[in-house]
Amino acid sequence: MEPNQPHHPQVGGPHSDGPHSDGTQSDGTQSDGTQSDGPQSDQPSLHPSRLRNLVRTSILLIATCVAYIPALQCGFIWDDDDYVVKNQTLRDLAGLKSIWFDLAATPQYYPLVHSSFWFEYQCWGLNPIGYHVTNILIHAINAILIWQILLRLAVPAAWLAALVFAIHPVHVESVAWITERKNVLSGMFYLFAVISFLRFWNFTEPVDAKTIESHALNSQRWFWFVVAHLCFIAALLSKTVTATLPAVLLVLVWWKQGQIPIKKSLCLLPMLIIGIAFGLVTVWLEKYHVGATGMDWELSFLERCLIAGRALWFYAAKLVWPTNLIFTYPRWEIDTEQWWQLLYPLAAIALMIALWMKRASIGRGPLAAVLIFSGTLFPALGFLDVYPMRFSYVADHFQYLASIAIISLGIATASIGANKIFIESPHLMKLGAVVLVVGLMILTALQTRIYEGLEPLWRDTLAKNPTSFLAHNNLGAILTRRGEFAEAEQHIREAMEIKPDFVDSVVNMGKIKEGQGDIDGAYKYYLQATQMNSTYAPALNGLGAMYGAKGDLRAAEAKFKEAVRCDPRYASARMNLATIYLSRQENEAAIEQLESVIKDQPDLRAAQDSLVQAYATIGKFDAASELLATMLSQNADDVNLLGSMGIMLANQKKYVEAISYFERILKLTPNLPEALFSLAEMHRAVGETEKADEYMKAYERQQPQAQN
Repeated sequence: MEPNQPHHPQVGGPHSDGPHSDGTQSDGTQSDGTQSDGPQSDQPSLHPSRLRNLVRTSILLIATCVAYIPALQCGFIWDDDDYVVKNQTLRDLAGLKSIWFDLAATPQYYPLVHSSFWFEYQCWGLNPIGYHVTNILIHAINAILIWQILLRLAVPAAWLAALVFAIHPVHVESVAWITERKNVLSGMFYLFAVISFLRFWNFTEPVDAKTIESHALNSQRWFWFVVAHLCFIAALLSKTVTATLPAVLLVLVWWKQGQIPIKKSLCLLPMLIIGIAFGLVTVWLEKYHVGATGMDWELSFLERCLIAGRALWFYAAKLVWPTNLIFTYPRWEIDTEQWWQLLYPLAAIALMIALWMKRASIGRGPLAAVLIFSGTLFPALGFLDVYPMRFSYVADHFQYLASIAIISLGIATASIGANKIFIESPHLMKLGAVVLVVGLMILTALQTRIYEGLEPLWRDTLAKNPTSFLAHNNLGAILTRRGEFAEAEQHIREAMEIKPDFVDSVVNMGKIKEGQGDIDGAYKYYLQATQMNSTYAPALNGLGAMYGAKGDLRAAEAKFKEAVRCDPRYASARMNLATIYLSRQENEAAIEQLESVIKDQPDLRAAQDSLVQAYATIGKFDAASELLATMLSQNADDVNLLGSMGIMLANQKKYVEAISYFERILKLTPNLPEALFSLAEMHRAVGETEKADEYMKAYERQQPQAQN
């Protein structure tokens, strides 16, 4: 935002420096800092021409896509499993209904975000490229919208500011992380709401009774009022941090008009009420559904003020100098006894007071930018409990929308200064802009690469922040699944040392010991985890597994049942219960457990295989065949599934249908002995002796040792 000139306190009036309808300043300069091509005339303006707008729009789009090309090589990372990969609400229409009408159906109640994922899942399933392309394109659209808003607000170098927003590396976390569709999608609706509201009330015009009256009588303006509110609601349904929009609009009104007309500003009251309502719902869900409660959030008001002040300077610094960007930043030690920590909030307040006192000489713009930046960040400054505070008080994606204000102020100030300094050397100014843009694009491309997968993400985090217990824990879990227990143990021990009360790390240590065959060691850690959190299902399940390994099936069963009571959707505990029931031939009880697992996780292969076996054991061949058909619809060329289906049909004496499945196996795996033998038996069963003999001879040729 540009400083208002003291001799032109009102912007947009007949004698002011505000923009004309085509975005051109009264001095012939474009509000994005470039020169127009000639004098204005009474004819329809061509400045900026449609072609120029098209070119600049194309550059914004292309630059964004080029900077984020590495994202096309990225996969799913942290939280993406809950939002996409394992999100069962994306699978069918019933899931879409749950997205909208069940507050607990998804990790966070952002139905427009999950609806977008639902639509994409129908289009390209679990191919991450499609989700990344969507994020990139929405981010590019946001940059274009920012350009148009800044033009309307007469901010110098509006296009360059929008371009910097598009390619700034601090936004990589919002764009390259699929889960943060929340940011880009809510941002798009937020910006559309701003544009629509500006069509309803063009507060860049001076305030007078005639203007207010004409606005009230113009029905088209009220249409835009409705559109603005619909876009605002859509933004809230994507991420409720956008609830700060009414306050942002009030600051913009004050910036442009030097006052806030009370009567006119009442039109923002519906937005304010809607925003507060959505915000309260999110606060409740964050605490009772997401889990933002406990010691990590037990902070005094003064401690929260210290966090807020430090966070403001942290975010501003990352915008000015975007290096050493980290997925999980160090979690600050907040201590009210350390006087220097008070300097952060005091300095922030002092800056705002100074900008207020200097508004007559430098204009209201700088203070407006700082207020918008701070206000938009407010939900993430520590005053409200959000789950990520468990790991760090700051995150790059928290300032996605807030960054617009500081980027605009910085670019506008630099543009005004450069125009004065390089008045006789405009090429140097353009060269500087090119260097800035290219540098940011390179940094963005490099930062995007760390989102290729979970392991690169956590290793990069630890290289920059060795104190991240989250990264140590999650990398250790990855290594454990790969059987690399030695390195995994190092990371898990680091996590336990950094944060001893993090129960996940204790459970993971139990898994390492279990993988190494150290049953007593695993038992010790699982028991410790249950003592830390008696309702944590993974710990109870692990302890039950160790009882089972020691042969105490009664104690194992008790722990598995306890885990299911604590978390009815915890699949591992239910599957372990089913295993015990199957071993005791309590097939109906096993089926009940396995069906519950399949209901929550229809694609869980281990549960599907066990359920097919259980159905077959009690003679429910139709149910087994139906489940196998479902599994084959997802894995049509799975030889094991085809064989199981053939055997299941044979058990029902449906030999002709069984033959078709074994023939499909031979097309995929020619001369597979098991398929040849089964085909011989099936053809013999239907009286086709000649074919049966052919397949039996082919089978015997594959069994040379048997002939000897």
